[in-house]
Amino acid sequence: MTSDNQYKLNRRELLARTAPACAMAWLGLCKLPSVGICDGASQEQDQHKFDVPQDLTMSERQQSERNNRSFFRFIRMLQEELGETETIRLLNLNSAEYGRSIGEMQAERAPDTSFQTFVSQFRPPRYSEILTHEVVEDNEKAFELRVTECLIAETYEAAGLGGAIGHAAVCNMDYYWPTAFNPNLSMERNRTLMQGHDHCNHRYLDTA
Repeated sequence: MTSDNQYKLNRRELLARTAPACAMAWLGLCKLPSVGICDGASQEQDQHKFDVPQDLTMSERQQSERNNRSFFRFIRMLQEELGETETIRLLNLNSAEYGRSIGEMQAERAPDTSFQTFVSQFRPPRYSEILTHEVVEDNEKAFELRVTECLIAETYEAAGLGGAIGHAAVCNMDYYWPTAFNPNLSMERNRTLMQGHDHCNHRYLDTA
């Protein structure tokens, strides 16, 4: 093997090992309570809630752009070094592992791992700092959200990293999160803002 080929292989191995360990930068937007990530929302009449300054210095949009900056550089490096297909594969692996870790962490902290406990975190106003969403189905076995604005999707799109890349980096984790919280829970979805649809339709199910 030539030294150039050896160098490329070593770079590939390095990036493959680094991707699963890379923190999901968008998580800097929120803090994790026992169940759920985001609580509450601040809003002013003349500004969209994504643009309202927080802590007198930054809006949620500005925080999102800042918190994702390093991760976006990392994604672009993966694209350059490994190509689009391998980048998407690694990002899917990373976000899947992250989804599982969040579900497991919440299961440990929650009072129980029931379906209603899990879906309670998605009822507005939770996540309203970064989403515009409404509940369209809510019963003992099914809970569906319709999301019409997502700051994370907007941030990725503005950086030119929406579509399949953004879905692999962020949205993919949603499938692994509920099942790690409780093996009887799952999520169905066939539309996302990240992929260019007009809304996301997260539908959580209790299959027990």
